[in-house]
Amino acid sequence: MEDPAVDDNNHILEFRLPDLGEGLTEAELISWSVAVGDSVELNQTIAEVETAKAQVELPCPFSGQVAELLAQPGDTVAVGAPLIRVRSDAVVDDAPSAPQTRQSVLVGYGPEGEAPTRRRRPASKNGTSAPYSEGATESIPPEFPGRPPATPAARQLARELGINIAFVAGSGPGGAVTVEDVRHAVPVSQPPRRAKGEEESADIPRPTAPPVPTMRPDGGIIRPTPSERETRTPVSGVRKRIAAAMTASARTIPQASAFVTTDFTASMELLDHLRSTDSFSGLSLTPLALVAKAMLAAVAEFPGINSYWDEDAKQIVTKHYVNLGIAVATERGLLVPNIKEAQSLSLRDLCREIGWLADVARAGSATPADLRGGTFTISNVGVFGVDTGVPLVNPGEGAILCLGSIRKRPWVYRDEPAIRWITTLGVSFDHRMIDGELGARFLSTVASLLEDPLTLLGRV
Repeated sequence: MEDPAVDDNNHILEFRLPDLGEGLTEAELISWSVAVGDSVELNQTIAEVETAKAQVELPCPFSGQVAELLAQPGDTVAVGAPLIRVRSDAVVDDAPSAPQTRQSVLVGYGPEGEAPTRRRRPASKNGTSAPYSEGATESIPPEFPGRPPATPAARQLARELGINIAFVAGSGPGGAVTVEDVRHAVPVSQPPRRAKGEEESADIPRPTAPPVPTMRPDGGIIRPTPSERETRTPVSGVRKRIAAAMTASARTIPQASAFVTTDFTASMELLDHLRSTDSFSGLSLTPLALVAKAMLAAVAEFPGINSYWDEDAKQIVTKHYVNLGIAVATERGLLVPNIKEAQSLSLRDLCREIGWLADVARAGSATPADLRGGTFTISNVGVFGVDTGVPLVNPGEGAILCLGSIRKRPWVYRDEPAIRWITTLGVSFDHRMIDGELGARFLSTVASLLEDPLTLLGRV
């Protein structure tokens, strides 16, 4: 992070957007937690920003009084651009040395080039956030003395609905406001957050139900006006980054796909057996975990599938480790957190990590470290009742595996018709470096391992 700019005459410190690392050069300002004139303490949360990787809170690196806010919610701010000016409580030397000796980074990012490590499940979660200092309570009601604890997804939904989250009772851990709490909240007359000196508006935004056709007394239908028949949503935040990544994938990666339909019955029987054992007690053991285990075994046999094309260096980079991305549908859009060094995990560990990462992604609490550095991704469209799909390869990776729905269907088993559990697997790959033969052999191996999952014991 660049050192804060200092005005020696008035002791004004300028906080600039820190270097986010991993090639991220900008962030969208979601909301301010302070207003001009508020007092701030060291490391107090002052704003919330969203990048292509995650939504995070920004702590203030110094204390004092807010002198000026230099960006508005919705603005896209470049790394190094000024965000806020604070009138410092302390006397500032002509050449401040302390900030220059430390590389400050956002929580979860780490300095540029830092090797990612697998994030472990925390021992406990209280769901609460640090309270504000006394000077920061002016812009919210006195009966709510601090910023109410809430999940990022809940804050985002409250902003979209025009609901002051300070008036929503939380049902989550530690009283945290959840998405469901916001959905069930009924907007009441509430003072909007505003800067000092700004006149209070009598127009309080309230969400309204979309118009629906109604019946006239003569039986005719009164339809909504054309302006009420469509909704326009600004493309921002995660959705904007998803669009950019998928456009880059389609334009820059020549992709091919292959599919195989396979008998999943033996895998379903194995999963049923394992769920009854003590080793998997308390875990949600799903077919996805077993598919991931089979995929990792196939990668060990065909390491070329775990590669990516380095356009700048004109090299094919083969990774001898697997950071396994799991595509998760969330309220903010599709997120792909990844399990670091997945090739070293047992089926039990994979099951735990997949479940945990999916939970934090849906809660909006996945960190940039969880979301960056993936080498191979699995997309499970089967949970939506879809038989198969053609997923796009994530930029920076070489292939993506798609798992379709698992259904009971007629199947020829041992030369006799039978009802079996059947699924379709698909793989999309970068055809610049992965030939059709490699893609097909990899996919066929995954299918064979799932048809006879006990063979996994001899491969991993």
